[in-house]
Amino acid sequence: MTQTPTARTPAQGQSRAHFTVPANHPMVTVLGSGDALLRVIEKAFPAADIHVRGNEISAVGDAHEVALIQRLFDEMMLVLRTGQPMTEDAVERSIAMLRADEAGEGDGQETPAEVLTQNILSSRGRTIRPKTLNQKRYVDAIDKHTIVFGIGPAGTGKTYLAMAKAVQALQSKQVNRIILTRPAVEAGERLGFLPGTLYEKIDPYLRPLYDALHDMLDPDSIPRLMAAGTIEVAPLAYMRGRAQPTFTNVLTPDGWRPIGDLQVGDLVIGSDGEPTPVLGVYPQGEKDIYRVTAQDGSWTLCCGEHLWTVRTASDKRRDKPWRVLETKEMIGDLRAAHTRRYELPMLTAPVEFPEREVRMDPYALGLLLGDGCLTGSTTPSFSTEDVELAQALEAALPGVNVRHKSGPDYVLNRVKSPGDVVTLENPVTRILRELDLVGTRSHSKFVPDDYRFNTAEVRLAVLQGLLDSDGGPVTQDDRTCRIQYSTASVVLRDDVIALVQSLGGVAYTRRRRAEGREQGTALAAHRHDSHVVDIRLPEGIEPFRLTRKRDKYQAAGGGGRPMRFIDSIEPAGREEAVCIQVAAEDSLYVTQDYLLTHNTLNDAFIILDEAQNTSAEQMKMFLTRLGFDSKIVITGDVTQVDLPGGTKSGLRQVQHILEGLDDVHFSRLTSSDVVRHKLVGRIVDAYEKYDDSQQRQQNKKHGK
Repeated sequence: MTQTPTARTPAQGQSRAHFTVPANHPMVTVLGSGDALLRVIEKAFPAADIHVRGNEISAVGDAHEVALIQRLFDEMMLVLRTGQPMTEDAVERSIAMLRADEAGEGDGQETPAEVLTQNILSSRGRTIRPKTLNQKRYVDAIDKHTIVFGIGPAGTGKTYLAMAKAVQALQSKQVNRIILTRPAVEAGERLGFLPGTLYEKIDPYLRPLYDALHDMLDPDSIPRLMAAGTIEVAPLAYMRGRAQPTFTNVLTPDGWRPIGDLQVGDLVIGSDGEPTPVLGVYPQGEKDIYRVTAQDGSWTLCCGEHLWTVRTASDKRRDKPWRVLETKEMIGDLRAAHTRRYELPMLTAPVEFPEREVRMDPYALGLLLGDGCLTGSTTPSFSTEDVELAQALEAALPGVNVRHKSGPDYVLNRVKSPGDVVTLENPVTRILRELDLVGTRSHSKFVPDDYRFNTAEVRLAVLQGLLDSDGGPVTQDDRTCRIQYSTASVVLRDDVIALVQSLGGVAYTRRRRAEGREQGTALAAHRHDSHVVDIRLPEGIEPFRLTRKRDKYQAAGGGGRPMRFIDSIEPAGREEAVCIQVAAEDSLYVTQDYLLTHNTLNDAFIILDEAQNTSAEQMKMFLTRLGFDSKIVITGDVTQVDLPGGTKSGLRQVQHILEGLDDVHFSRLTSSDVVRHKLVGRIVDAYEKYDDSQQRQQNKKHGK
């Protein structure tokens, strides 16, 4: 270190450079307190002579060394102009970046000043920023890619920088929540033997994540954000537990199946009514279960962490996107000004089941289920005041003559051909027998499976027949028109509700007791309760074919928009549960009562820390949980695997599987990026050198 009035003349082959520090920058900011920064520079360039006189700095020595010194002071001044002080550590890293660039290891596009002045987050009087070139590239990759892997030794800032980007994304409203997770492998994710509550058991494994949060956010706000679900910190085994009981029904192209029976590759129905494959099935063991009920009476079961796509009236007014909330987040928050707070999504199109062959025209079947006599003891008959329906029934039943008997009564006679035997079975009776409908009465009728799980056209035709016979439009002042249907059969009531829901509508039901009910035109007293179903169907789905009912419905403006809201969430005991992952774009699948639910995380910044201790299955589960407008950062050190013997590290394996995949980036940091005590970097290098020597000895021993 020299601050002298004279500097030696450069010898042959040497170069000289001058640098003038602007007068508004005190020299102490450039040279450091007690010339500490100057000593760092002189140590890094021992073959060059550096001299300081006033605000002039000169360097004499090898041409390329002098050029590096000139670039170094230029970069230092760029940093100082931002108001950020230079430190010994920052100078050392700047020199390392310049040397790497000179050696061709960099791309020349990022300068030390750009690295050292890139602010990620300012909090509580401190600024978080990358400190090395690799760290800057890691941070830039998080901005540019959906999934980023940060792989490198301890102390390189992988998790800390990812956490800072997550907080930045939350504060700028790029995401709605932060999810932080890591595997608790030290206990094999079997935490039961540890003392204390669940949170006391898992706390040691999550403590580094909590500590980083407290560096970046107001500590008083963290409990509130965690209670609201805005920040979730959980071990990997618990984070994946968005589950339903194994016996819960999920809709498939072949009908309903228990979720516990599903396997990877099976098809379930998505929100667009189309089949979507199951990507993963994850048993969750026994969990606390809740019953989620909508205002139309539909309900299903799920665990407290299960995810629901919902929106509030405020979200809708402000044209905000649907949000994703856990079941337990909504408990106790289901009302807003005496109205239901959370609206649920509806099917965007009718469910498309595979086409099945049917024995009878579906519209004709609907009419007969409504106003037909199917006892089998007499010739099938039909009762209606609308001649139009009798004519439509005859047109839909080949070989059958719908003969008017008297009043509203019609008989369905077989059309006889010359030579027919009198004992031939009526074709309607034969088909009804094949459908197990012969002998059914008003209180026991039902829709056969071949019609309930058929194409949308078949299902709608059955529904139209039922509504033309036993239903009708109900007009209301200043409101859209609803559809009302009534039946004495509990099973037929449920079948009608299922038909409506499968088409994207909603149906409410209520019971009218037979006892004490006022009689209509029939003289006999009511023997069975009547079930009244109020229906709303999506726009574009016509509920009626009968002219007078269709005209009245259309004149009233149709049925409006079907809507569902969560009405209640109640504990329902403990059950074995399982979660599935589906390939649908919105991650939704159809569960019991045609409710739409899912378990993929949308609008979230998700960090998986210590990922080297995930199994291959856990890594796949985690990656396939990615939802829309979400970002995933996965950090780990592949040299520090703590998994049980024989278990492959998911982080090691995933590099071979996803390397080169679009929108997935692998950032690799080294010992030169360690930002802890300098000795940590040297320790990492020593271990790498030892591991390399051990590998060479092993290869030599085995003749490789």
